[in-house]
Amino acid sequence: MNKIFLRGNVGQDPTIHDFANGGKVAQFTLATTERGFTTRDGKQIPDVTDWHNIVVKQSGLANVVQQYVKKGTSLLVVGKSRTRSYQDNAGQTRYVTEVIVDEMELLNRKPDQSQSQTTGYDNEGFIW
Repeated sequence: MNKIFLRGNVGQDPTIHDFANGGKVAQFTLATTERGFTTRDGKQIPDVTDWHNIVVKQSGLANVVQQYVKKGTSLLVVGKSRTRSYQDNAGQTRYVTEVIVDEMELLNRKPDQSQSQTTGYDNEGFIW
Protein backbone atom coordinates (compact mmCIF):
# COMPACT_ATOMS: atom_id res chain seq x y z
CA MET A 1 0.00 0.00 0.00
CA ASN A 2 1.33 3.43 -0.92
CA LYS A 3 -0.54 5.99 1.22
CA ILE A 4 0.92 9.09 2.84
CA PHE A 5 -0.65 11.45 5.38
CA LEU A 6 1.22 14.73 5.95
CA ARG A 7 0.30 17.64 8.16
CA GLY A 8 2.45 20.70 7.72
CA ASN A 9 2.89 24.24 6.47
CA VAL A 10 3.33 25.36 2.87
CA GLY A 11 6.88 26.61 2.27
CA GLN A 12 6.24 28.85 -0.75
CA ASP A 13 3.34 30.09 -2.82
CA PRO A 14 2.22 27.27 -5.15
CA THR A 15 3.24 27.16 -8.79
CA ILE A 16 0.24 26.59 -11.06
CA HIS A 17 0.55 25.10 -14.56
CA ASP A 18 -2.45 25.48 -16.89
CA PHE A 19 -2.79 23.22 -19.93
CA ALA A 20 -4.51 23.81 -23.26
CA ASN A 21 -7.03 21.03 -22.56
CA GLY A 22 -8.24 22.89 -19.44
CA GLY A 23 -6.25 20.76 -17.02
CA LYS A 24 -4.25 22.26 -14.19
CA VAL A 25 -1.43 21.11 -11.89
CA ALA A 26 -0.30 22.80 -8.67
CA GLN A 27 3.12 22.27 -7.06
CA PHE A 28 4.52 23.46 -3.74
CA THR A 29 6.65 22.33 -0.82
CA LEU A 30 5.27 21.29 2.55
CA ALA A 31 7.29 21.37 5.78
CA THR A 32 6.53 18.79 8.46
CA THR A 33 8.14 19.03 11.89
CA GLU A 34 8.78 16.33 14.44
CA ARG A 35 8.94 18.11 17.78
CA GLY A 36 12.09 17.86 19.85
CA PHE A 37 12.19 16.71 23.44
CA THR A 38 14.40 16.34 26.48
CA THR A 39 15.57 12.87 27.48
CA ARG A 40 15.49 11.64 31.07
CA ASP A 41 19.17 12.44 31.43
CA GLY A 42 18.60 16.04 30.30
CA LYS A 43 19.87 15.75 26.71
CA GLN A 44 18.04 18.13 24.35
CA ILE A 45 16.82 16.55 21.11
CA PRO A 46 16.02 19.36 18.62
CA ASP A 47 13.03 19.65 16.27
CA VAL A 48 13.50 17.90 12.93
CA THR A 49 11.87 19.48 9.87
CA ASP A 50 11.43 17.58 6.60
CA TRP A 51 10.46 19.15 3.28
CA HIS A 52 8.14 17.38 0.86
CA ASN A 53 7.47 18.13 -2.82
CA ILE A 54 3.70 18.20 -3.28
CA VAL A 55 1.93 17.79 -6.64
CA VAL A 56 -1.83 18.32 -7.09
CA LYS A 57 -2.91 16.89 -10.44
CA GLN A 58 -6.70 16.92 -10.01
CA SER A 59 -7.94 20.11 -11.66
CA GLY A 60 -10.59 20.74 -9.01
CA LEU A 61 -8.07 20.49 -6.18
CA ALA A 62 -5.54 22.53 -8.17
CA ASN A 63 -8.17 25.29 -8.48
CA VAL A 64 -8.63 25.28 -4.70
CA VAL A 65 -4.86 25.42 -4.21
CA GLN A 66 -4.67 28.37 -6.60
CA GLN A 67 -7.40 30.27 -4.72
CA TYR A 68 -6.67 29.45 -1.08
CA VAL A 69 -3.18 28.02 -0.53
CA LYS A 70 -0.32 30.43 0.10
CA LYS A 71 3.03 30.33 1.86
CA GLY A 72 2.40 29.44 5.51
CA THR A 73 -0.98 27.77 4.95
CA SER A 74 -1.44 24.78 7.25
CA LEU A 75 -2.57 21.67 5.35
CA LEU A 76 -3.33 18.01 5.78
CA VAL A 77 -2.61 16.13 2.55
CA VAL A 78 -3.32 12.51 1.73
CA GLY A 79 -1.69 10.96 -1.28
CA LYS A 80 0.92 8.59 -2.61
CA SER A 81 4.67 8.76 -3.03
CA ARG A 82 6.17 8.78 -6.53
CA THR A 83 9.81 8.98 -7.56
CA ARG A 84 10.66 10.16 -11.05
CA SER A 85 13.93 10.76 -12.83
CA TYR A 86 15.09 13.40 -15.28
CA GLN A 87 18.26 14.53 -17.03
CA ASP A 88 19.74 17.81 -15.79
CA ASN A 89 21.59 20.29 -18.04
CA ALA A 90 24.88 18.45 -17.44
CA GLY A 91 23.36 15.15 -18.58
CA GLN A 92 23.25 13.69 -15.07
CA THR A 93 20.26 11.60 -14.05
CA ARG A 94 18.46 13.20 -11.10
CA TYR A 95 15.68 11.75 -8.97
CA VAL A 96 12.78 13.59 -7.35
CA THR A 97 10.34 12.11 -4.84
CA GLU A 98 6.93 13.77 -4.80
CA VAL A 99 3.64 13.31 -2.98
CA ILE A 100 0.77 13.09 -5.47
CA VAL A 101 -2.28 14.45 -3.61
CA ASP A 102 -5.57 12.55 -3.57
CA GLU A 103 -7.24 14.52 -0.74
CA MET A 104 -6.48 17.75 1.06
CA GLU A 105 -7.80 19.69 4.03
CA LEU A 106 -7.12 23.34 4.80
CA LEU A 107 -6.34 23.58 8.51
CA ASN A 108 -6.07 27.38 8.90
CA ARG A 109 -9.78 28.03 8.69
CA LYS A 110 -13.02 26.34 7.83
CA PRO A 111 -15.18 27.98 5.20
CA ASP A 112 -18.69 29.10 5.99
CA GLN A 113 -21.66 27.37 4.40
CA SER A 114 -21.81 29.76 1.41
CA GLN A 115 -18.20 28.96 0.50
CA SER A 116 -19.00 25.27 0.77
CA GLN A 117 -21.31 25.54 -2.20
CA THR A 118 -18.80 27.20 -4.51
CA THR A 119 -15.36 25.85 -3.59
CA GLY A 120 -15.81 22.09 -3.31
CA TYR A 121 -15.67 21.91 0.47
CA ASP A 122 -17.87 19.51 2.37
CA ASN A 123 -19.29 20.35 5.80
CA GLU A 124 -16.15 19.15 7.60
CA GLY A 125 -13.80 21.43 5.65
CA PHE A 126 -12.48 18.61 3.48
CA ILE A 127 -11.75 19.14 -0.16
CA TRP A 128 -12.19 16.32 -2.60
